[in-house]
Amino acid sequence: MRHVDFSPLYRSTIGFDRLAQMLDSGTGVDAEITYPPYNIERLGENSYRISMAVAGFVEEELKIELKEQTLTVKGDKTPDAAERRYLHRGIAARSFERRFQLADHVEVTTANLKDGLLDIDLVRSVPERLKPRSVPIGSKAVTGHIEASAAA
Repeated sequence: MRHVDFSPLYRSTIGFDRLAQMLDSGTGVDAEITYPPYNIERLGENSYRISMAVAGFVEEELKIELKEQTLTVKGDKTPDAAERRYLHRGIAARSFERRFQLADHVEVTTANLKDGLLDIDLVRSVPERLKPRSVPIGSKAVTGHIEASAAA
């Protein structure tokens, strides 16, 4: 696999270094982790759901943590108290940690565990000041700075 050089991006942009780091880390070891399997679905224009197959886990063994723009889901499987002898063991009972990079303004709203599926609902709520708005032509901008210099 080829490695992409992002140095031209750093020379001509400001504030996009996190994006380049995310793209660069996407080709690393984390791309090979397959347990537990999960789906990411878009429920609406600004709502999403992550569904993880966590068969055999109970709520007390799962932990969901949001730090900055990283959502981390951890599963710490406690060993069975009873010693069991399996002829075939196809249901994984191992601990895991899976991380998801969230875009700006994406928030976790709910998390539910039902029938072996952990559903994490997310919503993107862009603040009003960042939404597109129209500016009327011919209007004068009145700010404290302009008024102070006009009065002088």
